Amino acid sequence: MMAMLTRPAQVLDEAHQAEDGIEWRPHPSGPGHTVVGKVLIAKNVVSPQLGNRRDLLVYLPPSYDSGERRYPVLYMHDGQNLFDNYTSYVGEWHVDATLEALAEEGIEAIVVGIPNAGTERLREYSPFPDPEHGEGKGEAYLAFIVETIKPRIDQDFRTLPAREHTYVMGSSLGGLISLYALFRHPEVFGAAGVVSPAFWFGNRGIFDYVEGFARVPGRVYMDVGFKEVTLSEVSSRRYLADVRRMHRLLQHKGLRPGPDYRYVEDRQGKHNESDWARRLPDALRFLLGRMDPSI
Repeated sequence: MMAMLTRPAQVLDEAHQAEDGIEWRPHPSGPGHTVVGKVLIAKNVVSPQLGNRRDLLVYLPPSYDSGERRYPVLYMHDGQNLFDNYTSYVGEWHVDATLEALAEEGIEAIVVGIPNAGTERLREYSPFPDPEHGEGKGEAYLAFIVETIKPRIDQDFRTLPAREHTYVMGSSLGGLISLYALFRHPEVFGAAGVVSPAFWFGNRGIFDYVEGFARVPGRVYMDVGFKEVTLSEVSSRRYLADVRRMHRLLQHKGLRPGPDYRYVEDRQGKHNESDWARRLPDALRFLLGRMDPSI
């Protein structure tokens, strides 16, 4: 696994403040924090679609301050687990450190981390009703990203706003909502990172939804571990079987492994941030590797 510490967190001279009161300030650093590179935070951003608030996080690539170049944007769920072990639930993805290292390969992007809403996470990350958790709020959550977050990010930062440069990624239920987002908003998202997706949630409604499309409207990275559910070998087999079922369905819709599709089965993979962090470099190389350095 690549080294995690590549560049210390930078402190900006001034906060980036938008007209609506959103302020982009340097992410906290110091004892206990593990952020590297330049990560900004906006506190208590209102979601009109969901009727709640949450912080937003933005990672800026190493070359951002050295010119006028514009960058692709990756929107990631469970934002509190992406950059900082201090704010994570059970560990972080090391997205910042991974991209700092990938910058040496010429792969750079802006990453927007959207923290989950705690007890509302299960409902916000699913557009389908679930027998145990009730109606899904996935439509409203994606509307929050598409109507509120993305316009603000495109306004405040030097982005490449077109769909072919806009990606969405998450794990578990975050993987479910990422694949759904690609089909639901193909005018916005050109690719999805679908990591250890929880396709079982919501009575496996994602399968009927995808079945209703003639083709897959964008590029897909999808992976799964053989040990996703450690409490039961049978449950892990079922988890794997669901992802393999989606793998077959995506191919049936015309997606083939290659430039537009990467599918990975990790024989040692478990359902946790450390394993997702381990697979992250490969996923980001696939999603972001088409960058044109002249842009």
